[in-house]
Amino acid sequence: MIVTTTPSVQGQVVADYLGIVSGEAVMGANMFKDMFAGIRDIVGGRSGAYEEELRRAKEIAIQEMQDNARRLGANAILGVDLDYETIGANGSMLMVSASGTAVRLA
Repeated sequence: MIVTTTPSVQGQVVADYLGIVSGEAVMGANMFKDMFAGIRDIVGGRSGAYEEELRRAKEIAIQEMQDNARRLGANAILGVDLDYETIGANGSMLMVSASGTAVRLA
């Protein structure tokens, strides 16, 4: 399945617009990851644990969006937008959402 942030696919014609599809992933931050990320913030550097969680959440959200598009008979998703938010009482959870337009290319 073609997944793109652009509104079209070069050289392809959209035969059918099937609707908006989305996928979400909410990941809880582990207490130990929080602790090590805090230490990284103090001494500088990147938090590999958080980066990995972010990558994983993005992959899950995109996969869920693709699954929803396949159920509609789509073979591509155009205009994909990724959003990242922290949620929860103290921002201890990460939410990634992916949305786009499911289409059938000719």
